[in-house]
Amino acid sequence: MFKLDEQLASDCVVLGDFKLCTLLLMNDAQYPWFILVPRREDMTEIFQLSAADRGQLMAESCLLAETLKDAFAAEKMNIAALGNVVSQLHVHHVVRYRTDAAWPAPVWGKMPVVKCPPELIVERINKLRAVLTGGFTFAESFR
Repeated sequence: MFKLDEQLASDCVVLGDFKLCTLLLMNDAQYPWFILVPRREDMTEIFQLSAADRGQLMAESCLLAETLKDAFAAEKMNIAALGNVVSQLHVHHVVRYRTDAAWPAPVWGKMPVVKCPPELIVERINKLRAVLTGGFTFAESFR
């Protein structure tokens, strides 16, 4: 049975589900930062997914990236599956701007996390709610 990694659960807000992945919002005010987690047990690498699941992950990742780029007017999208700290397979989608705190470096470990105030979490969720409709179901708490 799939269980979300405790570190991801403590660092993020669960927004809802695509067909394969759970969508998380990273609790860092410095960047609109979202994470896809395939709901499959004991997965640490993309190549461990079945061919069908790899295709579904790619479709969900591309849909999310395009949606985030448009909704947040991104100058660049950083998409990565690192897993050096949290081994559970997850794919980061970070909206980047030339003016953000870490630019042009990667966001990981560059700046200390700045927790989102509740109103910023709501603002980011509402931006997604306006454009993320097909194939995504928001968690009960955000309906």
